Amino acid sequence: MLKCAVVGMGGIGNTHARCYSEDPLAELVAVCDLVKEKADAAAEKFGVRAFYDEEEMLKAMPEIDIVSVTTSGYDNGSMHYEPAMLALSYGKNVLVEKPICADINDARELVRYAAKQKVYLGCDLNHYFTQPAFDADELIKNGKVGELVYCIHKVGFNGAESKYKGPGAPRWQTPYSHLKAFCAHPFSVMRHFCGDISAVQAFLFKPGVRATACDPMLSIDSIHVRFANGGVGYLMSQRGDAMFGLGGWWSYEHAGTKGTFCIENCVEKLHYWNIDEVENPSMASPTPKTTDYGVKEFGATFPVRIHAYLEDITNKVPLEYLRASGRDALATLEYTFAAMKSYENGGALVVPELLPAFHGDITRI
Repeated sequence: MLKCAVVGMGGIGNTHARCYSEDPLAELVAVCDLVKEKADAAAEKFGVRAFYDEEEMLKAMPEIDIVSVTTSGYDNGSMHYEPAMLALSYGKNVLVEKPICADINDARELVRYAAKQKVYLGCDLNHYFTQPAFDADELIKNGKVGELVYCIHKVGFNGAESKYKGPGAPRWQTPYSHLKAFCAHPFSVMRHFCGDISAVQAFLFKPGVRATACDPMLSIDSIHVRFANGGVGYLMSQRGDAMFGLGGWWSYEHAGTKGTFCIENCVEKLHYWNIDEVENPSMASPTPKTTDYGVKEFGATFPVRIHAYLEDITNKVPLEYLRASGRDALATLEYTFAAMKSYENGGALVVPELLPAFHGDITRI
């Protein structure tokens, strides 16, 4: 059983702690937060030790196997680097929240150092740890989709001009706060199903109500990508500026030369169109095979994703086989920074930086 600790006891930190406390592969042993009241409240809730300094925790409890880093900061990630690096320096496996970091150089160094330490660095890219996604994986694996033609991903927050409440907390008051904090998820889903992205073109903007309020956030992100396999994709994400239409707040459509699938609202439904089985493919809206999973709560993704991380470590998989790894998270941030560069250059095509090469680990083969 893996002994686990959580650093950063906000809402997400408490979610990680709950998942560890309920998972048969884990034992939650400690929680940590700079704010004493948060650490104490979580410690009482879960019946574990409270700490207010991460290094003190690591020194006091060398038996810890895993540290979840769920701190926040600007763009929801600027406070990830230091606690994650500290845990890595003590040889601990680390599961960091998304985005892996707010700064691309921090993220690159984090991934490099984890590889040097030969420990498991994972990220909570939980949007494809769902039954609809698992079943879509099987469609692809069994040749039911074919060669990628395109994907379209719409994901964000429903809202309207009348619902806008003004600029948010300071951590959201940067131009790229939505792009950095949120788009790691859709980029991770697109890469999971389609492979590496080889080119990015982005157009970002904000509606007049935000401009009038001097809100710096570029809340509407329109991003066109090309995949290394030649397919193309489109990502639309917005932060409460409008209401999403068909497919709800989260929809992923993946069209191949043999079939098409669409995941609706992340956890809820999977639609599949097989061109050889559709009675009248020339119809404007051919009827798909639809599976409704009866799940409505997005929070159901957290225990599934965290269990996968625990399972990979328990099974001692080669480091490069870790699901939703730090390297995978770095890829999403490279795409994010490529989108920023494209926007700053008037929508120019940008090639993302290459990811670090896999070197393998002969001790785990």
